[in-house]
Amino acid sequence: MHVSYQASYIATNDQVREQSDWNPEWSRRGRGIATYAALRQLGRNGVAALVDTCCEAAHGLLTGIAALPGASLMWEPRINQGLVRFLDPRPGATESDHDQWTDAVTAAVLASGEALFSNSTWRGQRCMRVSVCNWQTNAQDVARAVAAVTRVLQEKHS
Repeated sequence: MHVSYQASYIATNDQVREQSDWNPEWSRRGRGIATYAALRQLGRNGVAALVDTCCEAAHGLLTGIAALPGASLMWEPRINQGLVRFLDPRPGATESDHDQWTDAVTAAVLASGEALFSNSTWRGQRCMRVSVCNWQTNAQDVARAVAAVTRVLQEKHS
C-alpha cells in the first residue's frame, strides 16, 4: 500500500518519485545543516580542533576525578565520554553500597551547580557518566569540576 501526503500548499511532480512519500521523517528539520554550517565557518581543521578540545577536556576530567581517593576509572574516554565509580569508604562495603555511594556523590556534585554529570549502569555497576560536548570547555572548567568532586568527597567523608 502506498501512502502519500498531499496538501494544496505542497508542490508535487507526477513525473518523478516524491521523496516525501518515501521518508517517514520528511517533515523534520535538515539535520545536516548544522554540520554544514560548522564546516563552512570553521573548516576541516577548525572542526577537528573543536572535537580535539572536547576529547582532551573529557580525558582531563576523568583522569583527574579517578585520581581522587576512593574513585575508580571504569571507562577511559576514547572520544568525549567516560565513566568513573566511587567506592563507599565504610569497611565491608558491598557492591550495592558502592552503587549507592556513586549515585550520592553524583547527586551532590549536581546539587553544587559546579558540574552536570549523570549516572549510568555499566556492566552491572553504577557509574558517574562524564561527557564533554561544549567546545568552550577549557582547562579551568576541568579543574573547577574536579575540585567540586573533591569537595563533595571530603564533605561526605567527614
